[in-house]
Amino acid sequence: MPHYDAPVRDMQFILHDFLAIENYSNLAGFSEVSRDLVNQILEQGGKFASEVLHPLNSVGDREGCTRHDDASVTTPTGFPDAYRQLVESGFQMLGAPEEMGGQNLPNVLHTAWSEMVSSANMAFGMYPGLTHGAFQALMAAGSDEQKALYGPKMASGEWAGTMNLTEPHCGTDLGLLKTKAAANGDGSYSITGQKIWISGGEHDLTDNIIHLVLARTEGAPEGVKGISLFVVPKFIVREDGSLGERNGVSCGGLEEKMGIHGNATCVMNYDGAQGWLVGEENKGLKNMFVMMNEARLGVGLQGLSQAEIARQNAAGFANDRLQGRSLTGAKNPDGPADPIIVHPDVRRMLMDTRAIVEGARAFCYWVALQGDFEHRSEDEKIREKAGDYMALMTPVVKAFLTDRGLKACIDSMQVLGGSGFTREWGLEQYVRDVRITLIYEGTNGIQALDLVGRKLAANGGRAIFTFFAEIDDYVSAHDGNAELAPFIDGLASAKAQLKQATDWLMENGMSNFDNAGAASHDYLQLFGLTALAYMWAQMAEIALQQAGSGDPFYEDKLVTGRYFVDRILPEAASHLAKVRAGADSMMALDAERFG
Repeated sequence: MPHYDAPVRDMQFILHDFLAIENYSNLAGFSEVSRDLVNQILEQGGKFASEVLHPLNSVGDREGCTRHDDASVTTPTGFPDAYRQLVESGFQMLGAPEEMGGQNLPNVLHTAWSEMVSSANMAFGMYPGLTHGAFQALMAAGSDEQKALYGPKMASGEWAGTMNLTEPHCGTDLGLLKTKAAANGDGSYSITGQKIWISGGEHDLTDNIIHLVLARTEGAPEGVKGISLFVVPKFIVREDGSLGERNGVSCGGLEEKMGIHGNATCVMNYDGAQGWLVGEENKGLKNMFVMMNEARLGVGLQGLSQAEIARQNAAGFANDRLQGRSLTGAKNPDGPADPIIVHPDVRRMLMDTRAIVEGARAFCYWVALQGDFEHRSEDEKIREKAGDYMALMTPVVKAFLTDRGLKACIDSMQVLGGSGFTREWGLEQYVRDVRITLIYEGTNGIQALDLVGRKLAANGGRAIFTFFAEIDDYVSAHDGNAELAPFIDGLASAKAQLKQATDWLMENGMSNFDNAGAASHDYLQLFGLTALAYMWAQMAEIALQQAGSGDPFYEDKLVTGRYFVDRILPEAASHLAKVRAGADSMMALDAERFG
């Protein structure tokens, strides 16, 4: 049977040693962040994830959700009780503002908690995750009245939240959106249309669900410039906060999916549902992007989280499963065979996954800390740099971590051989669950196009050149450090290759946009490898400083980091070569010849 143990020790290393979050007590919400408090949250959160949520992971996969004749939806056995425990625990309130009843702790700490929830039960974790994103969007764009009416119960998780973008005829191209919003004359609107693939659109976990819906008002401009954002509650909320009549929104059906069966993915019908404008009219897409960017970072975290639980179970199996003998002589001479972890190819898959997971965790938390800087620092320059980094890194976190997360789950399944293909061991569920992360919240191809088409050129390339300068300064500051040299050399090489790819795009992408499109995937992969190389260099520096502590954790960290530099980072050269290949051969075959 599969198991999950929260990687608390590695999370502590990243938060305390690598990011040193206790050093930012001058920032709002950080003053209460003591080492003891962080450790308590991680330990209790890990216990909740492993003991309450993880046992329901396979239950949710087997049972799925059920839609009834009255359009209500029930979640799998145990989900409602687990959700009740989640709300009562207060974990959902970690990063919420104090005025909403929250603890106002750093978002980076909420990120660590979210990783544990998603590893333990990804489908379940989507319910509070989407609510958190919807809450953030309302806090950013909603009126004071909307914040007061919906905010506190969304912050606590007592009410759920969703985002409604996609329609049957439009996914990525939201300019084709048809859902209508007709003014009622009392400040509200009648929302009519259909939305599809709405995660958590209907369920039995909360008394109310607060939908954020994109729609067009009468006479709105065509395309994306005519989209507005509306808050549409499942039950109308009275001024005193009590629930009134059922609104004109219902679940028209549930999608039958490859994975995440425990999450209700709904077709949502809006039949004159009463909604209220969020922010300015025709500025809805901008306001919704607050939630979309939050969701994209969360999806990247899902890629990491599924890789982590897959890695744990593959490593456990490899230490127990006896098959064959080591190529260098028996390692288990008293047994009929050696454990398969002695075989180099099994080691390759386990080490590939471990090196990516530990580097990705550091990267994910580092980006989350940039978000804290952007929103909490009083220094304008720090906020500007952090905002630049958040914009630049979001597509990389989403696409690189999910691409690698899928590979990690497939490799972990491969370690188990035939057992991995069976339901009993859990690995095949992780492969199915993680597969959606490459698709939703903007496919990874869209993320790559966003990176090369928008984020690189934003503000004259300020973000990418700041990142290059930061890496250059780090490399220069550690020049001559013999012990750290493999990491510094690897980082310098990867950064140089990323700079060459960036220069090539600037020279060739504008003259032929197909060149930018053809290069985008490999450019993003090269960027992800460079980012992880930067994380690994810094983690190795810390581990080397602790080499004499007697704690094997630091030696293991160095071994894993050296593996990343030796056997994963060289992929950067291949991605650079593909970037430089341009679009000619990719676009040469006539479309009808693909049939």
